[in-house]
Amino acid sequence: MKEKTISFGTDGVRGVANRDLTPEDATRLGLAAARAFGGRIVVGRDTRISGGMLSGALVAGLSAGGAGVVDLGVIPTPGVAALAPRLGATAAAVVSASHNPYPDNGIKFFSGEGRKLPLGREREIEELTGTDFPRPTGDGVGAVETLDEGAGLYVDGALKLLSPDARGVKVLLDCANGAAYRAAPEAFGRIGAELSVVGAEPTGTNINEGCGSTHVGELDASGHDVAFAFDGDADRVLAVDERGDVVDGDKIIAILARDLQERGALGGGVVVTVMSNLGFFKAMDAMGVPYLVTPVGDRHVAGEMLRIGASVGGEQSGHVILSEHATTGDGLVTALALLDVMVRSGKPLSELASVMDVYPQKLINVAVGGAASAKAVAALDVVEGAVAGAEKTLGDGGRILLRPSGTEPVVRVMVEHEDEAVCREVCAEVARVVEAAGREEV
Repeated sequence: MKEKTISFGTDGVRGVANRDLTPEDATRLGLAAARAFGGRIVVGRDTRISGGMLSGALVAGLSAGGAGVVDLGVIPTPGVAALAPRLGATAAAVVSASHNPYPDNGIKFFSGEGRKLPLGREREIEELTGTDFPRPTGDGVGAVETLDEGAGLYVDGALKLLSPDARGVKVLLDCANGAAYRAAPEAFGRIGAELSVVGAEPTGTNINEGCGSTHVGELDASGHDVAFAFDGDADRVLAVDERGDVVDGDKIIAILARDLQERGALGGGVVVTVMSNLGFFKAMDAMGVPYLVTPVGDRHVAGEMLRIGASVGGEQSGHVILSEHATTGDGLVTALALLDVMVRSGKPLSELASVMDVYPQKLINVAVGGAASAKAVAALDVVEGAVAGAEKTLGDGGRILLRPSGTEPVVRVMVEHEDEAVCREVCAEVARVVEAAGREEV
């Protein structure tokens, strides 16, 4: 029986654990990665019930391929990226499906410098998963070691970069029952915050369930100066201010960009994606801050930031990269940086967040099941016609963005307009066309 093809998507190899992504797949990926990188590879995971199964299989493949392995256990994704160079690794791997529900899982790789792999490197690993090659024996088999203090080492490193004096600041952390459940409370406890914590009791099946950044609008932050809500693998964070209003990634980036500009440390400007709110771009224009816009995906953001020497960039979803401190999106570092601005300025988060006005925005994720792919549905003539009609209706006062998801079987329809009613109506109409087209395509 021919082995199935393993393909990397927008953020690694992802699917329902034990169905779309099996232990056998993980072992093949481990063997391929050992062949591609050699040396020593660090591995971490989030709290999903399937994490131990898949990381164990991945580690077995790496070891069988001759790579040494350092198993970090449960640790935020950015922690794995940060520790890779510190531990002398040639590469790093993370078993996580980020903000997805617990039945899903994924495997993604970083370079030894802690950066997302270029597409060409991922294609190389894909090809190697379908190749048989001699396996080492004797002392050629890779040694496996467990580093129980990995999360603590990550926190140590983060606090060496950013350690605001949080004494007297009331902070609420929502750890999403995910990878941040130990690291984030430890970090904020060590800087003296008056701390409250929720979402820090992972069971393996409750990651992201009614908590974390995907449910930040439901987080009751009353009585706190700021709340931080992480996603399942803690590479994203969103905030809630003292009034109970959500401070999303756009606002976080705008706050940090203004602070960097005022301190003369902005570098080459700001990099964001096409999903950023129109209000963000208007705020940057008003401040004279240069920006670049990329397709959705932190890989694109990180690549452009490196190219132009930008200090800050990221996505509306809360995936923020601070190049002075991290090589990838890091929820803990972002939260510490935002708190640092609050402490140094003496301003409440609500005042800092007024740096930009938010245009009304509506996002509808249209599920396209069966044999239809999101990419195919998005490219249909009837869908493209609906988008063209929407652009005419919105005019100069708004915009529409339609794109297939790279990680889920959905087409995302996003509309912004200065008139909220127009925004809602146009988005609903285009989503209706996409849904009908998806049914016909099945």
